[in-house]
Amino acid sequence: MKLWQKDTEVNKDIERFTVGKDREMDLFLAPFDVLGSMAHITMLESIGLIGKDELPVLLNELRTIYTEIEAGNFTIEDGVEDVHSQVELILTRRLGDLGKKIHSGRSRNDQVLVDLKLFTRHAIRETVENTKELFDTLLSQSEKYKSVIIPGYTHLQIAMPSSFGLWFGAYAESLADDMHMMLAGYRISNKNPLGSAAGYGSSFPLNRTMTTNLLGFEELNHNVVYAQMGRGKTEKNVTAALASIAATLGRMSMDVCLYMNQNFDFMTLPDELTTGSSIMPHKKNPDVFELIRARCNRLQALPNEISMIMANLPSGYHRDMQLIKENFIPAFQDINDCLRIANFMLKQVKVKENIVKDPKYLYMYSVEVVNNMVLEGIPFRDAYKKVGGMIEDKTFTALNTINHTHEGSIGNLMHTEINVSMQKVLDAFEFKKMDIAIQKLLSKV
Repeated sequence: MKLWQKDTEVNKDIERFTVGKDREMDLFLAPFDVLGSMAHITMLESIGLIGKDELPVLLNELRTIYTEIEAGNFTIEDGVEDVHSQVELILTRRLGDLGKKIHSGRSRNDQVLVDLKLFTRHAIRETVENTKELFDTLLSQSEKYKSVIIPGYTHLQIAMPSSFGLWFGAYAESLADDMHMMLAGYRISNKNPLGSAAGYGSSFPLNRTMTTNLLGFEELNHNVVYAQMGRGKTEKNVTAALASIAATLGRMSMDVCLYMNQNFDFMTLPDELTTGSSIMPHKKNPDVFELIRARCNRLQALPNEISMIMANLPSGYHRDMQLIKENFIPAFQDINDCLRIANFMLKQVKVKENIVKDPKYLYMYSVEVVNNMVLEGIPFRDAYKKVGGMIEDKTFTALNTINHTHEGSIGNLMHTEINVSMQKVLDAFEFKKMDIAIQKLLSKV
């Protein structure tokens, strides 16, 4: 069944090529397609295109389909092109001609737009929740290991004293910044395109504000042409936010791989969380973090892929956009898998104590000695030269204490402030409005 098909049979090779992975991807969109239809027909009743006695029948059947989808009892049948066709086919089988009324005033173009927007809102929420869990773990570990000193590096050369408090806390604050990117993506996706039809509106007196409120969107995509042009742009901006989280996770994973290396030997993991070698019995490989790193590199490429698909397209709908779904939808599972497994692994990390007692880290205290001389009244440049000479003639002696007290340093990690920063951006998502609207839509009146 094809909503657009008339009397001509499409060549099978053409059908296979043009449908692609749409049916597979549409299973992720199925519950959201039903929600969009429920809002749409409620609006159609308000303008007289569906009868008052017909609306409850349609809504109840759509709720049944929604329940079937949630229970895993929904499939897109062979010969049915997409989720929109399947839902309408089920309604028509169960309700006869009444089921055919749900498509008035809309196109598959704005159906898939609203499905993707609803899916994206939902998927962003899961990503935000998983990010917050990892954030909490990082801050907890930062507090737990705040006194464990490790060397800091510049150019991969031993530089100055750092700490596991700083290391864990740095990635926590990075995630807080990533959430600002995600909030921007959420706000772009939280606009209602329904009623834009094929991208040029409808001669029916549609009430788009009504469907906006019914679906809990923040506002409309006001211009119907731009509503259609927003496809691809929304996905690109959201995947830019996913890529930002991925960059944080990938860099952190690289650190873990280095720190577990025997030449660093800063941390280790329980044996059951690592893998071995088929030939080298001593190996403990950080495969999880290597795979996080690889997956996150792939995720960072996605915004560019979408940009290339959309490059130089004129206004209006184009079938090119179909391909975006194939990597956009699975991207959320990828980032969420990485967030969850990283959170699990970092809770199990075993941090080594007394790392910096190794003589090779002696010179990382050189700046401490320079600064101490400055505090005693020696000009900085003179102190710098004096300590440099001590290093050259092997007479350098490190201080026994580190006195870093300014904001964000080893002795002042500012966990409270970082946590407040994260909570502030999380509160701005306002998921509650979305929840209330969807719950109301699914509840029988």
